[in-house]
Amino acid sequence: MAFPPNTTRVCFVCLGNICRSPTAEAVMEHRLQFADAGVEVEVESAGTGSWHAGHPPDERAREEATRRGVPMGGTARQFVADDFARFDLVMAMDSDNAAALRALAPDDEARAKVHLLREFDPEAGGDLDVPDPYFGGQEGFAEVFDMVDRSVLALIAHIAATPR
Repeated sequence: MAFPPNTTRVCFVCLGNICRSPTAEAVMEHRLQFADAGVEVEVESAGTGSWHAGHPPDERAREEATRRGVPMGGTARQFVADDFARFDLVMAMDSDNAAALRALAPDDEARAKVHLLREFDPEAGGDLDVPDPYFGGQEGFAEVFDMVDRSVLALIAHIAATPR
């Protein structure tokens, strides 16, 4: 499948595709509306697991996004091996999901597309995992939103600076 020359396709991936990855998708889409990146960026999200497939994002994630003025929709789906052909960057939310994605990848070229989102977080320090807020309270969703927002801003700058 050929993409327009200035299009970068990004998929954010967490475990169930109802908390972290839909937050990243929504934040990226929102930030791209105001960025002068000079490139077309298409964004999706998925999960390494299938148990939430067909479900909307977690209500707490949607509430946090709404509180921040970021629209969030979508439906959970599972990332499959064929997705590697569709995306230029596969952004895992944590090291466990990155390992699952690399194990699913059909070849080295596909494995090279997998990165941790917080590799782009200027405040990450040594901790590159976005914690899963699912079993916690609203404060965990706020913390995830902050991490994702910082990371996405830097990711957009990286995409804009990367030669096509």
